[in-house]
Amino acid sequence: MVFIATSRHENDWLYCTRERKVVLIRFSVRQNLFRSKPQAPAYRRRKLAQWPSLTTPHTLLQSLDMFYRSDNRTPDQMRPVNIVPGYINTAEGSVLIEVGNTRVICTASIEESVPLFLRNSGKGWITAEYSMLPRATLTRTPREVTKGRSSGRTHEIQRLIGRSLRAVTDLVRLGERTIWIDCDVIQADGGTRTASITGAFIALGLALEKLVEAGTLTSAPLRDFVAAVSVGIVDGEILLDLCYEEDSRADVDMNFVMTAGRKLVDIQATAEHQVFDEQQLARMIALAGQGVQSLISKQQAILGTLTLRQ
Repeated sequence: MVFIATSRHENDWLYCTRERKVVLIRFSVRQNLFRSKPQAPAYRRRKLAQWPSLTTPHTLLQSLDMFYRSDNRTPDQMRPVNIVPGYINTAEGSVLIEVGNTRVICTASIEESVPLFLRNSGKGWITAEYSMLPRATLTRTPREVTKGRSSGRTHEIQRLIGRSLRAVTDLVRLGERTIWIDCDVIQADGGTRTASITGAFIALGLALEKLVEAGTLTSAPLRDFVAAVSVGIVDGEILLDLCYEEDSRADVDMNFVMTAGRKLVDIQATAEHQVFDEQQLARMIALAGQGVQSLISKQQAILGTLTLRQ
């Protein structure tokens, strides 16, 4: 059971079960069950109704049809997003991106060389590295350097970030240089890879602006903006931008990478506990598009003077 609120009687507490039934626990009963009052997650009522008069312990209230998210958001609502450009002074481009309680530092570094397979090709390259601080999570995660190798998850996310940025970059106009993207998660509460992609694009844009200002490039070799967001199905509800509490128990978990022109760059989808149909997929794509557009508007506010190479 999850604590919702106190009833009209100060000492009586209301709880919501996983079946979305509301339970009243009288003070006398509660004293034997709990030592202290648990922290109340916020909730949203889908039908407004008054609490009926309750006279017996453990009374079930089925008159309320309700769905709550742990941070008081509606199913189609993003977490608060805050982006701080120029967060690292020593990097050509950098941001701190905060999506709810997830915080990622993204930097872009310019290197005047390319990998061996691109030498004398006239093309540039964009690659990414991703890592998490040991206490970015609820319990300490050992640094991967102590294991001697990166995990499969880290490799997957690094490739996803690099692939997403290369998809909207004209590598020929970039010239024979490499831009290294580093994404370091300092606090994780779900959606670290999507936040990394969204922040990494801004860091990339800021670094390219430096090349334009220096006269190295005439314009930023970017074809479009790109951002990413998660969508999932939790307790039968399609939700936008999952936090960790939702992601950890999602029936379906998806990550969408999309451009400002609503073109898809990458889709990651997993039916963790239940399969999903075409109608649900269409709804999730529409919801992801809505979330990505809100993120891109924040990118455009920071990179407002950036001239894209069409």
